[in-house]
Amino acid sequence: MKNFDFHNPYPTTRIPVFARNAVSTSHPLAAQAGLRMLWKGGNAVDAAIAAAAAMTICEPVSNGLGSDAFAILWDGKQLQGINGSGKAPAGWTPEYFRKKYGDNAATPPKRGIDSATVPGAVATWVALSERYGKLPFADLMAPAVEIAERGYLLPVVVQQKWDAATPELGTMPGFAQTFLPWGRAPRVGELFQFPAAARALRLIGETRGKAYYQGEIAEALARFSKDIGGVHTVQDFASFQPEWVTPIQKNYRGYTLHEIPPNGQGIAALMALGILDNFDLRSHKVDGADSQHLQIEAMKLAFADTYRFVGERAAMEVTTEQMLDDAYLASRAKLIDMKRAQDFKAGNPVKGGTIYLTAADENGMMVSFIQSNYMGFGSGCVEPTYGISLQNRGHGFSLKPGANQVAPGKRPFHTIIPAFLTKDGQPVMSFGVMGGNMQPQGHLQTVVRMVDYDQNPQAACDAPRWRFNSGLEINVEQQMNKATVQELVSRGHRIEVINDNYQDFGAGQFIWKMGDTKKEGYVIASDSRRDGLAAGF
Repeated sequence: MKNFDFHNPYPTTRIPVFARNAVSTSHPLAAQAGLRMLWKGGNAVDAAIAAAAAMTICEPVSNGLGSDAFAILWDGKQLQGINGSGKAPAGWTPEYFRKKYGDNAATPPKRGIDSATVPGAVATWVALSERYGKLPFADLMAPAVEIAERGYLLPVVVQQKWDAATPELGTMPGFAQTFLPWGRAPRVGELFQFPAAARALRLIGETRGKAYYQGEIAEALARFSKDIGGVHTVQDFASFQPEWVTPIQKNYRGYTLHEIPPNGQGIAALMALGILDNFDLRSHKVDGADSQHLQIEAMKLAFADTYRFVGERAAMEVTTEQMLDDAYLASRAKLIDMKRAQDFKAGNPVKGGTIYLTAADENGMMVSFIQSNYMGFGSGCVEPTYGISLQNRGHGFSLKPGANQVAPGKRPFHTIIPAFLTKDGQPVMSFGVMGGNMQPQGHLQTVVRMVDYDQNPQAACDAPRWRFNSGLEINVEQQMNKATVQELVSRGHRIEVINDNYQDFGAGQFIWKMGDTKKEGYVIASDSRRDGLAAGF
């Protein structure tokens, strides 16, 4: 094989795709898996599930069969959300972690079996299929099974992240056996086969997920956990069910942004838009310092409250309604100084590592779907019989009293958030931007570009992004206008220019409804920061 230099030194622009049936994912084979279901007569839900299953094989650096998942979908009449975040095993208490990791531990560990909650992705696929799917569930798993058995050639971005994760995770239980087939990460263009995952996917398809939560896969996972010092039991898996939820929302410039309610961070995007609604962004240049400064400060204010108050909904001391109250957000907006960056603290609302994909069909069904291991390969623990890489969502818990303190059967604070945009009660766009706490920031920045500045979805997706970290610290992409960066620095923003776009600035997929799907269809975009594909027919 010729040893090409796969680094392209030239800027590239992707062209929006127009179609009446659409799938957009961060790996081409997954997009094709979704299209196969649409060609077979399936709907957008069938396409999204098939693409999600394929993504567990094609992009294991971000998700797997041990992931969690969330979705928002337009079923033709209304929006519906599903929360597929896994819960803590029955044996998880603050005392369990303190005894094992010491009294000074603030959170469960970042890696290892004690970072893995019960995975929720497979149960989410099943629930979506049972309520909305048209095709047999086994058919939805078939493309992923084929890819796992035949193998696929490693693309550039996935290979980079695979190689980068190997030094930290190479000694974790089951990792090398599964993901280092030659004693190293696969190289670009090398064939990776995943027979263990094919075995799991076939069982999942044949039993409609029962093998995973009540059968031989659950038993294998519980046995694996016990062997490496965990406390997961078969009952922990058997008792899990995803939750159907009503998305929370916020109006902005005549549109309405919808997000999954807590335990997720989607409320941060809604709050930031609610704060920005108090400013005339269109009076500022789209890539100028004033517009970017306002967006950054609004996001910082939203995160201050989100990190302080958000956890599993029943444990929160404030309501989502209080956090999204117009008067409260207007009071927060007044704190923004156009000439100075600030380190905001939480207010008082009482007064007032991931893959994302989207699919839509010609009958108007649209699905916004996100699935994640959290930090890359997740916990690093891989059950080798079935190739299940367990997420590390448990690291999102706190061991201190508060809304997010760990407890048996509880869900941790979550970063993965699908999004949906409507106008006058009708669907407009199914979208998401993956990448840790970049997700609500990506939602904010892309929505502002499309709604305030009329940029098309692909242009809004390609535009340079910033990322708030903490305090006054932000990162910006190297493509950002240098004069804008310099002006932001003069206002007190502490800026680091980052070249690694993959994780630092997220990656999005967008499907925008052009009008009547029978006559016009959709415009589809896929982020150039990953190996993705926007496809349709």
